[in-house]
Amino acid sequence: MRNYSWLLILLLAISSIACGGSNKQQNDVSNTTVTDKQGDQNVTEAQYVEQATFTDLEGNEVSISDFEGKVVLIDFWETWCKPCLASFPTMQKVQEEYPDSFVVLAVTPGFTDTKEDAEAFAEEHDYTFEYLMDSKNLHQKLGVQGIPYKVYVDAEGNFIEKSMGTSGPEGDYKKLKKIIQKNKKSEL
Repeated sequence: MRNYSWLLILLLAISSIACGGSNKQQNDVSNTTVTDKQGDQNVTEAQYVEQATFTDLEGNEVSISDFEGKVVLIDFWETWCKPCLASFPTMQKVQEEYPDSFVVLAVTPGFTDTKEDAEAFAEEHDYTFEYLMDSKNLHQKLGVQGIPYKVYVDAEGNFIEKSMGTSGPEGDYKKLKKIIQKNKKSEL
């Protein structure tokens, strides 16, 4: 029994780290540069976000620019991540409150989940998110090492900030509303 206790503690520690047990803010990526695959060009993380493309569950390419006019939340998640799933009701509530100003892109980075896992989850739940696969590896370009990991884009397609973890339902709700109010398309 003693050996199993250490194994359980180890698994819990790994799970906490992998699922982003803390809320680590990482806001300024606009000046962070990385070298692209060819090795000959410096690209900022903000540029990667602003030019990001994904694949939807039907195999179609989806780009950040497809959502111009809305504040976009790119939420990296997987079906096994309890903190990720705990954030979904809050994100759904905010998306319903701002249907013309906000959209959630639930992006599976493919750590362990497959397209079929994401499809099964989407079919079993009533969330109205855009379920996408990270087919171009944005999570690697951003250095994502744990989930939930959120990236925010304003209504004009500009990177706002990124963060890992969760602040709980109330904290996440307040943060989302603040970001939307500050960055949504201005009404004339």
